[in-house]
Amino acid sequence: MSHDANCIFCKIVAGQIPSKKVYEDEDVLAFHDIHPWAPVHILIIPKRHITSMVDVGLEDQALLGRMMAVSPRLMAELGVTNGYRHVVNTGRDGMQEVMHLHLHVMGGPRPWAKG
Repeated sequence: MSHDANCIFCKIVAGQIPSKKVYEDEDVLAFHDIHPWAPVHILIIPKRHITSMVDVGLEDQALLGRMMAVSPRLMAELGVTNGYRHVVNTGRDGMQEVMHLHLHVMGGPRPWAKG
């Protein structure tokens, strides 16, 4: 499995940095965002280091499908019942802040404070 020793999300996967986990399996980890843009804001990340969507290939389709497929259950478990957003920022110009692929899933009552 690919790992970047300088990546904060790789350190979270390795247990070196704590997170408020909501889901984990052999391929992905989901946890609450530390700077939420919505009442419920989680990040779903691959455990394998992938820098961004630019680095995704057809061999990653099952992994990306898993990231999307676990989100409805997680949002329901977190009490989000009236819809939510999926966002993937890609690269610096795409406003990606952490250079490890991550899926933002945001929901809860509107209006949201940001975005």
